[in-house]
Amino acid sequence: MARILVLYYSRSGATADMARHVARGVEAVNGASAVVRTVPPVSPDWESVAPAVPDEGAPYAIVEELEHCHGLILGSPTRFGNMAAPLKYFLDTTSGAWLSGTLAGKPGAVFTSTGSLHGGQESTLLSMMLPLLHHGMYLVGLPYTEPTLAKTTSGGTPYGPSHTAGTAGNRPITDEERKLCNALGRRVARLAVQLYGPEA
Repeated sequence: MARILVLYYSRSGATADMARHVARGVEAVNGASAVVRTVPPVSPDWESVAPAVPDEGAPYAIVEELEHCHGLILGSPTRFGNMAAPLKYFLDTTSGAWLSGTLAGKPGAVFTSTGSLHGGQESTLLSMMLPLLHHGMYLVGLPYTEPTLAKTTSGGTPYGPSHTAGTAGNRPITDEERKLCNALGRRVARLAVQLYGPEA
């Protein structure tokens, strides 16, 4: 079974909701399964320590899980047109995986959520792609052969799914955004199965 790691950080819950829709797309592909993980928050208070297990939602990821996945999909809210610090912090701890080529040749993709319509979605998606390129991954986006991409009036880019959560972070995911999340999960899963086979 090709294992696709869906790894995200979410503060208000919108990115976590997107991660669940991405995972459903992965699970819709024969021979693929989704492993959903999150990362703990970071704090300027050096004495602040996150609990070993989150109170709710997905478990925290460990770097060793990168070795056992056949594809990686990253999700983050936007912070000034960039990925959020907790996800960046996790990626900064993956130099050992980079040195050993753990992710090289595996498919990778990204998704994001912002508070405002023009809040830096595309630059955030591009910022998350850079570590994947350094790891030697094959980037997977959303081509316009996905009909929803040309019809959406909310989130959605060729670089990956996006969502506009509103300044309060409580705007629900639209049908188009959900479909694009599903589509990205399917695309990564199909490529992983092609590369590694359903018995991976």
